[in-house]
Amino acid sequence: MKKFFLFPVISLLIGACNITTNITTKKEPLTVDYPTTKKADSVDLYYGTEVKDPYRWLEDDRSPETEAWVIAQNTTTFGYLEKIPFRADLKKRLEKLWNYEKLGSPFKEGDFTYFYKNDGLQNQYVVYRQKDDGETEVFLDPNTFSEDGTTSLASLSFTKDGSLATYLISEGGSDWRKAIVLNTETMEIVEDTLVDIKFSGISWKGNDGFYYSSYDKPKGSELSAKTDQHKVYYHKLGTPQQDDKVIFGAKPEEKHRYIGARVSEDNRYLTISAATSTSGNKLFLKDLTKPNNQLATILDHTETDSYVIDNVGSKLYIVTNMNAPNQKIVTVDASNPTPDHWVDFLPETENVLSPSTGGGYFFAEYMVDAISKVFQYDYDGNLVREVKLPGLGSASGFGGKKEDKEFYFSFTNYNTPGSSYRYNVETGDYEQYWKPEIDFNPEDYESHQVFYNSKDGTKIPMIITYKKGLKMNGKNPTILYGYGGFNISLTPSFSITNAVWMEQGGIYAVPNLRGGGEYGKKWHDAGIKTKKQNVFDDFIAAAEYLIENKYTSKDFLAIRGGSNGGLLVGATMTQRPDLMKVALPAVGVLDMLRYHTFTAGAGWAYDYGTSEENQEMFEYLKGYSPVHNVKKGTEYPATLITTGDHDDRVVPAHSFKFAAELQEKQAGTNPTLIRIETNAGHGAGTPVSKTIEQYADIFAFTLFNMGYETLPVQSVVKEFIE
Repeated sequence: MKKFFLFPVISLLIGACNITTNITTKKEPLTVDYPTTKKADSVDLYYGTEVKDPYRWLEDDRSPETEAWVIAQNTTTFGYLEKIPFRADLKKRLEKLWNYEKLGSPFKEGDFTYFYKNDGLQNQYVVYRQKDDGETEVFLDPNTFSEDGTTSLASLSFTKDGSLATYLISEGGSDWRKAIVLNTETMEIVEDTLVDIKFSGISWKGNDGFYYSSYDKPKGSELSAKTDQHKVYYHKLGTPQQDDKVIFGAKPEEKHRYIGARVSEDNRYLTISAATSTSGNKLFLKDLTKPNNQLATILDHTETDSYVIDNVGSKLYIVTNMNAPNQKIVTVDASNPTPDHWVDFLPETENVLSPSTGGGYFFAEYMVDAISKVFQYDYDGNLVREVKLPGLGSASGFGGKKEDKEFYFSFTNYNTPGSSYRYNVETGDYEQYWKPEIDFNPEDYESHQVFYNSKDGTKIPMIITYKKGLKMNGKNPTILYGYGGFNISLTPSFSITNAVWMEQGGIYAVPNLRGGGEYGKKWHDAGIKTKKQNVFDDFIAAAEYLIENKYTSKDFLAIRGGSNGGLLVGATMTQRPDLMKVALPAVGVLDMLRYHTFTAGAGWAYDYGTSEENQEMFEYLKGYSPVHNVKKGTEYPATLITTGDHDDRVVPAHSFKFAAELQEKQAGTNPTLIRIETNAGHGAGTPVSKTIEQYADIFAFTLFNMGYETLPVQSVVKEFIE
């Protein structure tokens, strides 16, 4: 089974303390002199409607003018942040809490056991390995890839015998990758580095070579130019990349935005998934034991999400949401793999299924109101047992190779640091393998789930976490975090940054909005295209619930989200600027009329629709697009926009234009600033040092604009800084 390694971000936190807040609500606001942003006469015509785009020039990420604008904005923003008296204290506190050993779950490849480890404040996790009971040694240290820690290890893939490995690196947070092949015994680089790989894994075919995916290099800026024709290549070891054969995607009828290739664990089958958007895919199969065999079609449409999870001989096990919005597993013989031959193996239930395999068993993880439940099945579909998890929260990592007798899983929730457990697949017994050596007592915090009604009466779940003993008097600093899109589920997990927030008497609240995947495809589809307003209404209703129930008030509420969640924050703050004190949109999709013209943005059309689709869709998008709904004379909340200058997923022009609109039209004294991280992308692989600096700035900005002149729980910070 292909492995995906997730590392819980865990933290150090001191025990119970008296929560006494220090609030000064009458302080004079800091004055901000914003840089002048020129306006150009750029106009688009949509269905007879003229739409001005005066900041179009900021889309050119390579121009000297844009570079100068970025420098000027950062000078203003950091000049403001430097005046916040407790900003440095927050940074020191974050550094102190972050500085402990973190360990990923081990995995076996060939004769070695590998694991990821961070000693504390290392910018990137280091990959270690051990052979039998021998000495542990460093296998890969991404901290040596670049001086500033901005080149990261994006993925690591081994041959079945573990003798060869390919690792992908990302430079400056870019989605474009380079691939390097190693002999794992000698640690010698086998051949020249492969370049220009994007949105791809690596899947080995024996020891001869591997499959990967990429786009043709775009004309213009590789950070913002459109890429929409993905191709699968086969790279044979010992040959130059220019000779790599295109397996799928070159012909006009094969044109798709996202194509992935995967070789089965027994090296018998190649499966290819082809999608035009982030939801729905075609599925193809090739028998690799027959050299001249052509691709067979399993699914010829993109109306469902389906993939082959495993096979036993010619018997395929396919995960699908076809006629099963919460997903199910079916079986079919590879000789006739089309849906009319499918037989249910694990039927759909009322909860969303996320399956994995390992040790000769299936592990069915179900989401029950965003909480994990795990069941073990044999390959005949018989229930072996329910895996009793350590508590209520999120479990991950159930899976390994067929021959494994044990593997490791991790467990976490909002107030429990992530720990890993060694699981025996035959007995179902497990023992704690590793837990962080941190001074943190989960019993000092509480996390509970509530259900509230959205605008149309739909019940929405929300998990609220805070320190025990906190008084619900409407004066607690609160971060409301949301996403609500792309079938992505927000499940409970511990975070060092959230721990610091809660340590200061803060509340952290996460609603599971429509558009996400917590309740399957129907839940996702209830928050897309012309139903996108449901997502914003769900988020607004969450804020109103927190205020009505005295968790906080509008003067102590901040809203936060990233990427699609950045859109959520942008739309909410422009629709209901009266509802919150602080808005924190991160790497957001904010220009809904033009998002599809950048990089792979057109692939998001399943969730958003596009302005070119039809007049109704154009008008709907224009009605909530944050860039197009900033109104002059409106008092917007204190806003800190964050983005990265190398973000080629959601290009920074979205954030640039939104900042320019806010700075021009904001009424009142609330600051509207943009913090642009240099040599950084959408978030993955960001060095620890940059992450600490960013969150120190975000929390300092938030608390300061809620009226705090000193940290709410000053005693905690003093004890650990002195």
